[in-house]
Amino acid sequence: MNTPTADRFAWQGHYDQRMAAAWERDGYLVLDGFVSPEDVARMRARADSLIEDFDIEAHRVVFSAKGQSHAASDYFMKSAANISFFLEEEAVDEDGRLLKDKGRAINKIGHALHDLDPVFADISHNADFEALSRGIGMADPLLLQSMVICKQPYIGGEVNTHQDSTFIYTEPETCTGFWLALEDATIENGCMWAAPGGHKAGLRQRFVRDGDGMNMITLEEGALPECTTPLPARAGTLVLLHGRLPHLSAPNRSASSRYAYAVHYVDGTARYAAENWLQRPDDMPLKGF
Repeated sequence: MNTPTADRFAWQGHYDQRMAAAWERDGYLVLDGFVSPEDVARMRARADSLIEDFDIEAHRVVFSAKGQSHAASDYFMKSAANISFFLEEEAVDEDGRLLKDKGRAINKIGHALHDLDPVFADISHNADFEALSRGIGMADPLLLQSMVICKQPYIGGEVNTHQDSTFIYTEPETCTGFWLALEDATIENGCMWAAPGGHKAGLRQRFVRDGDGMNMITLEEGALPECTTPLPARAGTLVLLHGRLPHLSAPNRSASSRYAYAVHYVDGTARYAAENWLQRPDDMPLKGF
């Protein structure tokens, strides 16, 4: 059986009717040339600089598998308002010691790059992101969280089928993912796969705060639609993801990393759930454009 291919659009600075039709039908858009090669290089270099400056020894307890679940949960939840580092599962031993070079051990950097880092803030709040967010119907687009996802060679972890609104819930649902390739994403190095039209299914689960930890609750029984369509993306391509769209990425067992930058937006006119894991402090309100 032939693998389905996704429709692609060349970004020209505005959202048009063809994009709108594909967005409504599929729940995703693939927009080539969304960010310039120069800005891609700036973000890629900045990510490397952040990793180089990260002191892993200061946080080893967080990455240990020996009874440190509370420390890890606390570190994770505090990342909503800072720049934190998360390691690939296969990059550390059970005591949190590195098995790989630090530059090849980071799974992701998150979750407030768009506010706290000058390079990522400059690009995340630019006119193209605003035009697209308003084009899909956001009245008051706000940047909630951001991540550099590294998908390291040979050990890049799998991301199972999920819906982003599971983790970022508003009423009405407005969570939208802006996923930007900082390196070429291919089937071989773990590009995303999606279930076209799957955003029209119900939200299956919610990830909520439960005391000092988190808990997954079921809203609807049943498997999510199958992710049958790969979304390969050259560096500079943006993949837009509806909050209910089932999507995944396979492990990266290739020799090439697959760096990407992801920002999740919500509409400021919607109610942001108080039980979402990600809660910003009062002195760090969300920003838009």
